[in-house]
Amino acid sequence: MTTPTLITFVAYFIALLGIGLYFWRRNRSIEDYLLGGRGMGAWVTALSTQASDMSGWLLMGLPGAIYAGGMADAWIAIGLFLGTVLNWKLVAGRLRVYTQRTDTITLPRFFEARFADPTGLLRIVSGGIILIFFTIYASSGLVACGKLFESTFGISYTTGVWIGGIITVVYTLLGGFRAVCWTDVFQGLLMVLALVIVPAVAFVRAGGVAGIQAGAAAQGISLNLIPPGGAAAALGIASAMAWGLGYFGQPHLLVRFMSARSVAKLSQSLRIAVAWVAISLTGAVLIGLVGIGLFAAAPDGDREKVFIGMIHAVIPLWAAGIMLSAILSAIMSTIDSQLLVSSSSLSQDLYRPALRRDADPQQVVRIGRVCVVAIAAVALGLALRPNDTILGIVAYAWGGFGAAFGPVVLFALFSRRTTWIAALLGMTAGTVVLVVWKQMGLSEHLYMIVPGFLANTLTMLCVNRITQQENARVLRQFDEIARQWRHWAGRGAPADVGCDTGR
Repeated sequence: MTTPTLITFVAYFIALLGIGLYFWRRNRSIEDYLLGGRGMGAWVTALSTQASDMSGWLLMGLPGAIYAGGMADAWIAIGLFLGTVLNWKLVAGRLRVYTQRTDTITLPRFFEARFADPTGLLRIVSGGIILIFFTIYASSGLVACGKLFESTFGISYTTGVWIGGIITVVYTLLGGFRAVCWTDVFQGLLMVLALVIVPAVAFVRAGGVAGIQAGAAAQGISLNLIPPGGAAAALGIASAMAWGLGYFGQPHLLVRFMSARSVAKLSQSLRIAVAWVAISLTGAVLIGLVGIGLFAAAPDGDREKVFIGMIHAVIPLWAAGIMLSAILSAIMSTIDSQLLVSSSSLSQDLYRPALRRDADPQQVVRIGRVCVVAIAAVALGLALRPNDTILGIVAYAWGGFGAAFGPVVLFALFSRRTTWIAALLGMTAGTVVLVVWKQMGLSEHLYMIVPGFLANTLTMLCVNRITQQENARVLRQFDEIARQWRHWAGRGAPADVGCDTGR
């Protein structure tokens, strides 16, 4: 531990808490607390979406995988880039308009309204899935916190988990969605700065390309993007690229689209987001590659600490504190979003409909804050006894959302005939197949999101052959939005579209 690093971290924590306090009294309704009043600008929407997407796995998990396994794992980054582009192009604008048209602020509520589910089962099941997988997902961030503080300050892993969890919970409780988004903007800029500077400096220290090649040869690591192995290698590439399928079903990213000020703002956000993710993923891959030349053995015996070790090795003290704060940014920018979306599911999708339909907005906000603490406590308990790597934990949660929600979101936006029964059965099939695939150990051969996503899609297609949507309001609403979208695609959406559509 060094004094400059400690001062930098304390200043960083104070900044986060200051943002939370600033937005404390600006949350006058549940839509303010959970969706920022649908008033987020282009830069805030883009940077908060991508910062909350790229958690601690970007600066620890992915570089660690490249460092240990070579360039074969770079296909994960390629798949994620393609998934990012498709998600912004296919989902962002349509979901923004559709959720305002249906007057919904959470994904389970949107499913219920979009498919006209009279039973509430679609909302309850999807809300339960969110709670389960987000608790697992948030625990991966706390695991990363524990490793970061353990390596940086020499404190115990357990203490590091507690510190990261408490700070994140406090500023999320205070400021809600606005605080989460604005801290994500700050964190996203810090992350991309670290992902450009650190590998560039370390590349020289490692001896350039020759040093990386020598390190790979000594450690028996392949630097070939396409590994040998024929069909098995092709399956490995497809499995890695399948990470991109997960984007269509991530609630903490989709809620950012719902919060945008207008469809026109989302068009601007797309360009910012694509540039950010391209730079960030490239930087993460380079960290792993440069680490091969820089370290003969993993720092502290943990491959997922290669970026932390690289900062300590090549960056001066004061700057090192800033670069290490970037890792903390990656971790917290995702945990806060996950806690808030989980809170919205408990308060809006489960508590309010079942127990207090007449609850006033301030009551629901208070319940939402209690839910943040409860979910964080469970995630903290899981993080204190981790049974997998950061990347492994994220892979399970990411795949769970992609398999459960991805096809349902796409059918909701593009399929006129789909019913709530098809959506419910597809969601259930995707989740069950993913969990069984994981438990049987088959994910070592093919990423679990692939069979889960396919099971969901095929189930919905089969049910659509048997029954189709007959609700006149739902069909009329879908046709109106489809006509509007075709018109906007040809001429460009007006700047105010999304602010008053359907009102």
